[in-house]
Amino acid sequence: MMTHVIEKAANVPATGPLADALAMRGKLMDLTQASYEAALLPGDEGQVPAIVRAALACRMARICQQAGLSRHYADLLQGYGSDADPYQLAEPGTKPPESDKRLGAMVAYVDLVTQSPRDATKEDIQALMQAGIEEADIVRLAGLVAFVNYQLRVTAVLSVMGETS
Repeated sequence: MMTHVIEKAANVPATGPLADALAMRGKLMDLTQASYEAALLPGDEGQVPAIVRAALACRMARICQQAGLSRHYADLLQGYGSDADPYQLAEPGTKPPESDKRLGAMVAYVDLVTQSPRDATKEDIQALMQAGIEEADIVRLAGLVAFVNYQLRVTAVLSVMGETS
């Protein structure tokens, strides 16, 4: 049986009621893993490179204080090399230089949707466009943010369930 990122990050035991329940939902777990690969390691990165995706995913995990996914994404980012995150974007609160409008807009969007998704409006999408981000890359970024936030919530629930089983 393949261990999925969510199971590993949630520290799901290899045996027991939770492992059995997830095994019965193998198709869902496989689809979630496929979504992970599409969001973080896509065949077509567009203008949102895999390194940036890993840094932003790590940032989201740290914002949500999910230790397992924070470790996973920090390891993924480290795999790109020691200088993979020159602006330390994986660290919540840090920002790229003002001169990098595109990356600054991406970080602002990631923070907003991760911390206060209800506050996101079409003006926030307009801000991405005004920063020079192409529509296809906005879709890529929105997909990444949506997936990682889904992953964070599922991992948090599984972590709690694993503690009680």
